[in-house]
Amino acid sequence: MDMLNHDNLQCIYRHASRTYPEECCGFVFADGTVHHGVNIQSELNRRQPDIHTRTGANGYTFSVADTLAMNRSFQSGNPATVIYHSHPDVGAYFSHEDENKALFMGKPAYPVAYLVVDVRAGHAKGAKFFQWNGKCFACVQEIHAGQENPAIPIRS
Repeated sequence: MDMLNHDNLQCIYRHASRTYPEECCGFVFADGTVHHGVNIQSELNRRQPDIHTRTGANGYTFSVADTLAMNRSFQSGNPATVIYHSHPDVGAYFSHEDENKALFMGKPAYPVAYLVVDVRAGHAKGAKFFQWNGKCFACVQEIHAGQENPAIPIRS
């Protein structure tokens, strides 16, 4: 199944543009359905700024409902395969914070790849696709906004 095609990338780009200047977050199911998540990072920061030092402008945390939906999907015939989020005004890269969220005891916490969207001044410019290579999450594809048919190597 073509999980990241032109149409669902455009859906993700629109999500990133709508949530700007905060990060968007969501995931893509095996059948290609895009689930727009709710980033609660700014709410966490407002409630406990000493613990949650980042805001939605430079971090994301899925809502409880989103986390439950994603976790349930792994027990279904249509699991989440890609987690996505945006980086407002700083470019698409897999940050140290992204790595911390993606790993548990040095191994991937979820059986997914990651898409990081570059959104600047409210406009998605493209994205980078990261997969676990046994040691780290490495960029395996750079996608430019407007690219018609990105060849994204999704491994199960």
